[in-house]
Amino acid sequence: MENDDGPVGQILSRRDALKLLGITSAAFLAGCVPGTSDVLTDTPVPTSILEATSTPLASGKGATAIPACVVRPEVTEGPYYVDEDLDRSDVRSDPATGVVKEGALLALTFNVSQVAGGGCTPLEGTKVEIWHCDAEGVYSDVADPGFNTQGQKFLRGYQVTDGNGQATFLTIYPGWYSGRTVHIHFKVHQDTAGQGREFTSQLFFDDAFTDQVFSQEPYASKGQRNTLNSNDNIYQDELLLAVGQTSDGYASTFDIGLQLD
Repeated sequence: MENDDGPVGQILSRRDALKLLGITSAAFLAGCVPGTSDVLTDTPVPTSILEATSTPLASGKGATAIPACVVRPEVTEGPYYVDEDLDRSDVRSDPATGVVKEGALLALTFNVSQVAGGGCTPLEGTKVEIWHCDAEGVYSDVADPGFNTQGQKFLRGYQVTDGNGQATFLTIYPGWYSGRTVHIHFKVHQDTAGQGREFTSQLFFDDAFTDQVFSQEPYASKGQRNTLNSNDNIYQDELLLAVGQTSDGYASTFDIGLQLD
């Protein structure tokens, strides 16, 4: 599988994104806050995996230097997006079989806010959607020269933000494939007065930390990856996650602010 996210769409610089604040109807801003193949039902994310250490294990310059409510770039959707309409917090399994994808557990929480009056307030009822490859670098429900997973829906799903503006997912640390650094795709959907708005981007991981995770199975057997953040043409510092360790795996939180008309 080659680069899944070639020049499809526009990558915005921070300056470009800031300019958009004055000319678009909806502008997205963000700040960063620091298994086995069993049959699984969609259960709440265990509290233990949400209890990240106070000091993130992976916190590159993009993750630590950005305060709340600073613009982050939108990047290309890529060819592997499929609108599955799967409302679930635990995205590890294929709904048809219940088989769970193996990999290091990752609890990923999005804090979605409305930006107004120079501050951010939690935004309830916003749809947040994620999708990414498994530990072998394979996406579900697509036909690719290297695999065909049509009909399977692992590692895809959405959540609607609660009263605190939060949407939390239980997934696995994503694997890698040729031409791309490690990443998770996401969309934020917001409907206001019948007007649909959508923000599409990707989340990235510190390379040194990824090397630690990939030294373990099921990642290790795939071998050495050929693309790092430094030579990925999609990577943006502003989208780098800070990852903390929990008793069950890892956890990270990503803040997104939405300016509405």
